[in-house]
Amino acid sequence: MTSRRWFHPNISGQEAETLLLTNGGHGSFLARPSKSNPGDFTLSVRRHNEVTHIKIQNTGDYYDLYGGETFATLAELVQYYTEQQGLLSEKNGDVIALKYPLNSQDPTSERWYHGHLSGKEAEKLLLEKGKPGSFLVRESQSKLGDFVLSVLTSEEKLENGERKSRVTHVMIRFQPDGKYDVGGGERFDTDLLEHYKKNPMVEKSGAVVHLKQPFNATRINAANIETRVRELNKTADNTEKAKQGFWEEFEMLQQQECKLLYPRKEGQRPENKSKNRYKNILPFDTTRVTLRDTDESIAGSDYINANYIKNNLDDVRGWQHCKVYIATQGCLQNTVCDFWAMVYQENTHVIVMTTKEVERSRKKCFRYCPDEHCTNDFGCIQVQSLEEHHKKDYILRELHISRLDKMESPRPIWHYQYLSWPDHGVPIEPGGVLSFLEEINAAQKYIPHSGPIVVHCRTLGLVSIFWPQLFGVAPQFCGLTLPSPLCRIQQRRHKNVRSECAKRESTPTVTYYGRTIFSLLPQCFGKVFILSASESPLTFQSFYLYCFTLCFVEMDNKK
Repeated sequence: MTSRRWFHPNISGQEAETLLLTNGGHGSFLARPSKSNPGDFTLSVRRHNEVTHIKIQNTGDYYDLYGGETFATLAELVQYYTEQQGLLSEKNGDVIALKYPLNSQDPTSERWYHGHLSGKEAEKLLLEKGKPGSFLVRESQSKLGDFVLSVLTSEEKLENGERKSRVTHVMIRFQPDGKYDVGGGERFDTDLLEHYKKNPMVEKSGAVVHLKQPFNATRINAANIETRVRELNKTADNTEKAKQGFWEEFEMLQQQECKLLYPRKEGQRPENKSKNRYKNILPFDTTRVTLRDTDESIAGSDYINANYIKNNLDDVRGWQHCKVYIATQGCLQNTVCDFWAMVYQENTHVIVMTTKEVERSRKKCFRYCPDEHCTNDFGCIQVQSLEEHHKKDYILRELHISRLDKMESPRPIWHYQYLSWPDHGVPIEPGGVLSFLEEINAAQKYIPHSGPIVVHCRTLGLVSIFWPQLFGVAPQFCGLTLPSPLCRIQQRRHKNVRSECAKRESTPTVTYYGRTIFSLLPQCFGKVFILSASESPLTFQSFYLYCFTLCFVEMDNKK
């Protein structure tokens, strides 16, 4: 149990009962400081419709339940009784099960707060990406309820014969009166950091510790998404950087692209240039889709502007063993035959199109599907349109494809064209998107051993790739981070994430409430997304807003 968000430092027994009975289930638990015996702790556990409070003794040398096993830390005690089910029981023998930690909210929505981060991890972050004066705050690893201020100083230290910048760690102690200090001096309710920004600390060595710029976190606790969204939407003060919040996070993501040095030579070859919609959006050679059964005497006959997208790059064609997608650009007139050849080659049965052929009188994608009840030949591939179903947000086309040079049964294809994605920005509410994704996943599962879904917009396809990538790596109990999966996607396809955050207007609050999101998420993404009992469906409307405000997909950089 790496996370210790089951510790609630500022709640009473009555508040613990209310939380557990309102947001928890049978087996949900939390730990809190004892109000009756300062220094000790209490373990509160929901058992059906009641809450049991168990006293935890803190002798100063060890923690125990007033008898039995002893532990060096409170975290070790909780982990032991969580893993050893059946050992914790009442005097009458009734077992007290610790199953589901009820997560606490972060103590602040400030972006410099990094939560459960070790000292080594903090040093690594600050040394790699910070600059002198960068600081962050994290949970104390040694004492629950306390925090640590980690600062990259301007001083250097000698390590293994090399001179390296030094990171100092200052303990922020939580006092019984609810205030904080740094081991002496003035106590603060909330303004401790603001005070030391203006009044630098002095270490025992005489070194002055300046707090110049916060090192902001991108990883967040899911229970705090709503407050994070509000924080990111704040308007910058005159004294702060003009680019802030969502803009700043996206800028940081875009800066990672310069580190992606994967070759894109195939797309740059003279014979392939006409097959690219934009000259700067090319597939990486390491993950590109290579067309087979082509005329080798024709230069570039194996090229199509498309990439495999998946978690593991070791085997880019390993879709039999893991979820993989193909991201490609919208068809050009001279690439339609290659597109259908790829669909046939990859045994694809689901195509997702998230653009219109024409938007604002501009051609975004050449029409590559036959009209309803018509049949067209594209190279050696014949495509027959059986029927079109016009839904509220999308069109479903039932197609059959077959090779003209083979006697075989036609393959069914479901072509989904999403129509409600605006030319600028993102959909206002997630209901239509989630229902669309649910329908796609159901179709993909309908045919066993189906090949990868092919997804495209006008230049590439991220809508159905971003979500599975994100949820495929979502850690247990909902610690969420966006740049990590987005960078992985960028590693598979150049320019896959673009933004016009500088031009965006304020995103309206998502008004789609309810259990729809809660129930659809695990189905839509084919992953088990484990929620702690403290999270509510409202979390996901903010999560939707957070993700899609940060990730403006498919903005045309030629506007």
